[in-house]
Amino acid sequence: GPWPNTPAVERASLIGRLADLVEREHDELARLESLDTGKTVVESRWDMDDIAGIFRYFAGLADKDGGEVIASPHPETTSLLVREPVGVCGQISPWNYPLLQASWKMAPALAAGCTIVMKPSEITPLTTIKIAELAHEAGFPTGVVNLVLGPGVEVGAELAENPDVDLVSFTGGIATGKTIMRAAAGNVKKVALELGGKNPHIIFDDADFDLALDYVLNGVFFHAGQICSAGARVMVQDGLHDRFVEALTARMQRIVLGNGFDDGVQMGPLISAAHRDKVEKYVASPWRKAPGWFWAAPGQPTRR
Repeated sequence: GPWPNTPAVERASLIGRLADLVEREHDELARLESLDTGKTVVESRWDMDDIAGIFRYFAGLADKDGGEVIASPHPETTSLLVREPVGVCGQISPWNYPLLQASWKMAPALAAGCTIVMKPSEITPLTTIKIAELAHEAGFPTGVVNLVLGPGVEVGAELAENPDVDLVSFTGGIATGKTIMRAAAGNVKKVALELGGKNPHIIFDDADFDLALDYVLNGVFFHAGQICSAGARVMVQDGLHDRFVEALTARMQRIVLGNGFDDGVQMGPLISAAHRDKVEKYVASPWRKAPGWFWAAPGQPTRR
């Protein structure tokens, strides 16, 4: 299609127009995000602020790559390195930050002149559907911003395997990321993966106690802990350990749970009953309660 050859200033103008529409629909997008994810509407509003900024940032970059002159082997010649759009980008977004993650994928691809096929999580599609509608309203040509819906095991697999897709970008779990890499090998397409982590807070005796406590609470309970960079482990130096655990426990007990649309609620529900059951299984694990042990990896308890 014509999109890769559309002048960069025109691409930038359309992406900027999409940022304007995100700002116009700020509250409605936040409402849809909280309906889908359960997070507090305050958190969803913060996300929408970021999303408008992401589109503006990449709109500003769209016309800034003029190529790179590199050393030429002959004095009468010039070598120029020019970056070209990779082609069709399949973009598979997760359920924890549906539109924020989608925008991180959409904006740079559109700015570079790539066409996109978005595939949101089947349990949180509402804001991605809305952004596709807004892209149409902004004036993106037909075929540039595309949306497919359905389960990852079928629709996501098709994006990873299809030879007409030149790049697949996925944010989610490690097991699915490995599957996508294997599928993408069929036509040697480019792959971008952002997968899960297991992130520690490490706190020493000389730390600012109250600040460290705030960061730990925010790191593990923001969006009910459903973040790939959540601070899932806390390592505290012996001299501070007992005092810190006591204070952390007291603060945890004061977190207000409930409907994300209600005033005063600090943490909404988990994404699904299946995810809740998985979390409760870990809480009830006999290894978690065994003194002197901690989790190093799933199924592999390791002594301290």
